[in-house]
Amino acid sequence: MRKTIKKVIEKPRLILLWSMGWIFPRLFWWLPDRSYLKTAYFILMGKRLNLDNPQTYNEKLQYLKLHDRKSEYRELVDKVTAKEWAARIIGERHIIPTLGVYEKFDDIDFDALPDKFVLKCTHDSGGVVICSDKSAFDMKAARKRLNYRQRRNYYRVSRAWCYKDIVPRIIAEKYVEHMGGGIPDYKFFCFNGEVKFMFIATERQGSEETKFDFYDLDFNHLPFLNGHPNSAHVLKRPKMWDEMISISKKLSANLPHVRVDLYETDGSIYFGEMTFFHFSGKVPFEPEEWDYKFGEYIDLRTIPQLTNSK
Repeated sequence: MRKTIKKVIEKPRLILLWSMGWIFPRLFWWLPDRSYLKTAYFILMGKRLNLDNPQTYNEKLQYLKLHDRKSEYRELVDKVTAKEWAARIIGERHIIPTLGVYEKFDDIDFDALPDKFVLKCTHDSGGVVICSDKSAFDMKAARKRLNYRQRRNYYRVSRAWCYKDIVPRIIAEKYVEHMGGGIPDYKFFCFNGEVKFMFIATERQGSEETKFDFYDLDFNHLPFLNGHPNSAHVLKRPKMWDEMISISKKLSANLPHVRVDLYETDGSIYFGEMTFFHFSGKVPFEPEEWDYKFGEYIDLRTIPQLTNSK
């Protein structure tokens, strides 16, 4: 709680983000998708959303929400079915074993789970509970966190169509050693099967704010910020860099844009998730020129114009 309060005081924009996640969807649920996205974009980004001729990365993500509606995206954003899909493409060795899938928290048989495990909601991002010692597990806090996350309607908040009909469940996964110790996340921005950029997320388990550091494919650090500050430490190129890029290419083939999230630990690469809308397309790049550079790689000419996307 102290960490959250400190962030809000230091970054007033977080108040807007909180409002968008809670107040705005409740007040403006009745707005058609197009009007909702335009209003939300203006409030958070401080400028009008150009959907007629989108140029920036963030603008194009809003366009994709309205028009890129392939039915298979539903499978790829559900954490259970996405793992099954990824296993068919890159093999089971890159998939963290599933220990159980539950309709609600009270369905979980904790006696059947090992001493260490991970719980997360199947439909959201960030709702993770890590248990590294079942004898010290805070059941009350876990129930509160997961029940809260399970109630969140990601479609209503983001208007990302692929989340609209997902049934929110809870998945228990094997605890992979060192994951609870704050190992980095590696997130690759892919465009029709080609990786162009990535970032490393560090310090996610500590008391300080999460750090994002962006790189090109030659592992040159890129001079911009998006969502979080850079790390004060010099990050090393991952040992399995080339294999992670290869996996990202395979998983993103024939997709106009997706962010492939991976972990590397103890000489193994694990699939995390497929993220179609990085920060929901509502967090600015600093400087703004990088919003345009990322946007250049999303080719909207292959996306049909849907007449029913209001």
